[in-house]
Amino acid sequence: MTDHFDVVIAGAGPAGAQCARDVASRGYDVVVLETEPEAEFPRASNKSTGGTFPSMMSSFNIPDDVVMHFTDNVVLESPNHHFAQKQAGAVLEFADFKQFLVEDSREEGAEYYFDARVAGPIEEGGAVVGVRYNGDQEVYGDVVVDATGPSAALAKPLGVSDLEREKQAIGIEYEFENVDLDHPDYADLHDAMMLRLDHEYAPGGYAWIFHTGEDTAKVGLCYIQNEGYRQYSDEQRTIDGYLDHWMETDPRFENAEKVAGKQHRGSAHIQSPGQLSTDNFIAIGDTVPTIDPLWGEGINKGMQSARAAAITVDHCLTPDEPDTSAENISVYNDLWHENVAPNMESRLFMTELMYFAPNSRYDTFMRDLNNLDLQTMRRANEGSWRAISKLIHLKDVPLLAKFAAHRFRS
Repeated sequence: MTDHFDVVIAGAGPAGAQCARDVASRGYDVVVLETEPEAEFPRASNKSTGGTFPSMMSSFNIPDDVVMHFTDNVVLESPNHHFAQKQAGAVLEFADFKQFLVEDSREEGAEYYFDARVAGPIEEGGAVVGVRYNGDQEVYGDVVVDATGPSAALAKPLGVSDLEREKQAIGIEYEFENVDLDHPDYADLHDAMMLRLDHEYAPGGYAWIFHTGEDTAKVGLCYIQNEGYRQYSDEQRTIDGYLDHWMETDPRFENAEKVAGKQHRGSAHIQSPGQLSTDNFIAIGDTVPTIDPLWGEGINKGMQSARAAAITVDHCLTPDEPDTSAENISVYNDLWHENVAPNMESRLFMTELMYFAPNSRYDTFMRDLNNLDLQTMRRANEGSWRAISKLIHLKDVPLLAKFAAHRFRS
């Protein structure tokens, strides 16, 4: 007997599980295919820093008990300066968060097939109608959702994904204890999430310290092998080597010790999405990709894309004659561009320029932030060209010319 559901979702990460949660709550039959065995989930996929904000927690009804530590401030560092802003945040225990989403969606009626490695889409008449997994097993659905992240196990064969290798950010993180969170030479990082722009430690990217309570913190870095990386990196140093270098040279880690078993690795793409959907098919989360290009926050964006997909499923399947054609399902594209990632192009421009700039410009950037009003900062972060222009100086003209030439060659 062939398995058939209203919706088949590949991937039980935050985007996939939240989509299942929303779709099941609307009364649809939904199944999620997850590569990991249930007994180990999510050991291999526990890849996120878990930094997020109260808006995500409240929007998606996430309980406090998956939070390691609530924070009060966001701190940005450059090699010689810093900027601090009051902004509430939450550092999640990512594994607990993922398990909550799975269990809550199950309570809504979602089914899960664990230990189910997606092999590819099943197509009939040029449209996807199901998913093949574990070699020769099959499951069918009216709508198929790819939430497999950068692997894009369904989106790539369907020609929906166009993820570029040179746009891929890779990251590594450990949890440490005995971190000096209030060293006299640096900002006070108690109850803070800190991002550091410094090519010495993260060429073409950024590093971070997220306080997780007492003297413990999540510490990591990520970079994109972009032009900034090519300009400032040491080709002999791996990403692990860069993290070791930071540990060895930053006095805040003089007595720090790794917490056993608390290592996270992951990747995501920082680029504009190509196609987002097609007949009977939607791509969500990092498959698209959906990560915030400026600050790397992916949880909220992924969850928002999941909700947009669930709204689209409802739109397509509610009528007496369901319509999952590419034209009708493209309401997801509209929701994505309007609500999930508005002003994507201007924000990507700002991101690429920021990682292209030298360390000395990062110091200037911190001074600028300390002199700007909060409204202008908020609008710049949202991608307003007018607000972004207030961060540009006359002396930046050579840098902008060099950046423009690089973009033209690309």
